[in-house]
Amino acid sequence: MAYRFTFKPKIVRHLQVIERAREGMRHVILPPALAERLRSQAQLRATHYSTRIEGNRLTLKETEQVIQQGKLFPGRERDVKEVERYYRAIQLMETWVEKGQKITEERVRKLHAQLFKGQRARPTPYRYGQNVIRDANGSIVYLPPEAKDVPELMKELVAWIKASAPEIPVPVIAGVAHCEFETIHPFYDGNGRTGRLLTTWILYRGGYDLGKFYSLEEFYAQDLEGYYQALVTHPHHNYYEGRNKADVTPWLEYFLKGMAIVFERVATEVQKQAGKPVRSKGQKLLRNLDVRARRVLGLFADQELIQSAQVAKLLGLSERQARDLLLEWVDQGWIEMSDPSRKARKYRLAKKYKYLIKS
Repeated sequence: MAYRFTFKPKIVRHLQVIERAREGMRHVILPPALAERLRSQAQLRATHYSTRIEGNRLTLKETEQVIQQGKLFPGRERDVKEVERYYRAIQLMETWVEKGQKITEERVRKLHAQLFKGQRARPTPYRYGQNVIRDANGSIVYLPPEAKDVPELMKELVAWIKASAPEIPVPVIAGVAHCEFETIHPFYDGNGRTGRLLTTWILYRGGYDLGKFYSLEEFYAQDLEGYYQALVTHPHHNYYEGRNKADVTPWLEYFLKGMAIVFERVATEVQKQAGKPVRSKGQKLLRNLDVRARRVLGLFADQELIQSAQVAKLLGLSERQARDLLLEWVDQGWIEMSDPSRKARKYRLAKKYKYLIKS
């Protein structure tokens, strides 16, 4: 299927800004602890703002407490589960990217299942009935395609994503995919969250991860009215009365403008924070740490003690696997056990490794 859009001057200018920011980031060298801290903050912000768009009541600070400390908020159990599952979905998507796995319909449905039922859930089937979107007054805002057409539309979308590069710039592919996914509305609920994750997935796979230091969701949440208006690509609320053939150029202008703003902001901030490269002493210490250890090292940038639950969430492991890994690292000597209690065992960074946090 061919989606309608035009490379207007605004779109070209936004793409140029995105490329400049991306190119500038290639020459920045960050200490591992700082890099992990920035990645962790971006994941938290993406989790918070994407769920906030859908009505989640947790603040950014509370979201951080849920993810990093396992804190519970009585009366808001649904909100807690929502951010936990979204955070896990980000990790799942990043794992697929790291392994070079392709975007498929089954994985899109698995991503949705992770958002709603958790890690072991089977891929969510597409909706089998109509899904009417109404405003606060009950008036129909959008009537998506009929359920019988959803499988074919999703098949066409995923095929287009795969076939479009390198002829079409990756940011444009991500923008069109975001809009088309929301237009198809393949599930009864969670289409916004799944669509935003799909967008980031396409960007990461295409080399536009920017160190995984950004959150496009934050831009949308801060301009929610503009975000929703931009997604309305045709005045008629019925999919078959215009939206199925709508020109998505106005949406692309909005999407790429937001992406350019976020990329430029992140590149500027990272370049400010980037100090001198890690010195020889630090390089020697870093050689003792594998990729997972370096990620966990970043946790110590904000706190003196960590627990297995935090490591499990950060690395997408079970708590038992995280405990075994922490004990292995204790034997290696780069972390130490602070609290031997089985119920609340805590770990601190070994003295000589604190240099990496300071640097």
